[in-house]
Amino acid sequence: MKGQFYGHIMGTPVKFPNKKQLNTKTQGICNPMLSVQKRLYSVPEAATYLGRSAWSIRELIWKGSLPCVREGRRAHVDIVDLNRWVDKNRVTNCL
Repeated sequence: MKGQFYGHIMGTPVKFPNKKQLNTKTQGICNPMLSVQKRLYSVPEAATYLGRSAWSIRELIWKGSLPCVREGRRAHVDIVDLNRWVDKNRVTNCL
């Protein structure tokens, strides 16, 4: 079939999904056999997740409102902390 790749893993025939079915956002790894959820997000990815700008995420980190994981100069935000921040800032009457 078009768009399908048939291969063998340990002697067992396997039908791999096409490119649209692959999870290509998972840390740049395309593995049709294993779908791993990403836990740490970069500042731009966290901004996209929350629907805010990257600068507003940086300001939340600088204020201490949003914890981050540092690796050298790089800052990553845990998805659990993003969801916790949303729950903490939820209000019932916005308008």
